[in-house]
Amino acid sequence: MTDLAAPFAPDWVSPPGDTLLDILEERDWTQDELAQRLGYTAKHVNQLIKDKVPLTEDAAIRLERVVGSTVGFWLAREAKYRERCVRLQAAEKFAGWIRYQLEKCWRNCKIPH
Repeated sequence: MTDLAAPFAPDWVSPPGDTLLDILEERDWTQDELAQRLGYTAKHVNQLIKDKVPLTEDAAIRLERVVGSTVGFWLAREAKYRERCVRLQAAEKFAGWIRYQLEKCWRNCKIPH
């Protein structure tokens, strides 16, 4: 039997803040309420949600206590997000190089259009 399934490799990334937004919506909490429960400022929670600051070990421990997900879940979520960002940036850079090479080839080739 042949395995026809291709590996899942999306061309998008979802930061851990998206998961936090889902939790806020599910629990009908505001960012201010989450900040109070976590012992962070509302500004810091907003920065976590908007991916302006990384999700640290400290944040993972606090999130485990407040929302029930494990520290491992939050740290893995952050690590996978960062990894996908690096992979997408590398793919975009490579695609740009390919475009440049194709354009250069078309300019230098003597093939009539």
